[in-house]
Amino acid sequence: MEHTSFTYEARERMLIIHLPKELDHHNCRSLKRDTDLLLAENYINRIVFDFTHTTFMDSSGIGVLLNRYKQMASSRGTVAYYGAGSQVKRILELGGMKRLLEGHESREEAINS
Repeated sequence: MEHTSFTYEARERMLIIHLPKELDHHNCRSLKRDTDLLLAENYINRIVFDFTHTTFMDSSGIGVLLNRYKQMASSRGTVAYYGAGSQVKRILELGGMKRLLEGHESREEAINS
């Protein structure tokens, strides 16, 4: 099954965002819109991005991650990710995001940290 859309899980005050195969300018607008609504409707203090199926991310994806980081930081929340492959990790590193986001190898670590 090819993953082309986002799915979301709200767990207490945590939002888990399951990302598609490609996180690019074509789908980042809907990611931003959807998460804006979810954050407005729920008291979220932690966002966890699931990169398990993601193989490509462009600067639009970095922009959305940075925006969510800033939003969580302003309310003393946190942002984490898990499941990033070597290519996505490299993009996160080049984009400066590895310094800002908590990286984890597994879902359980990301949720429980």
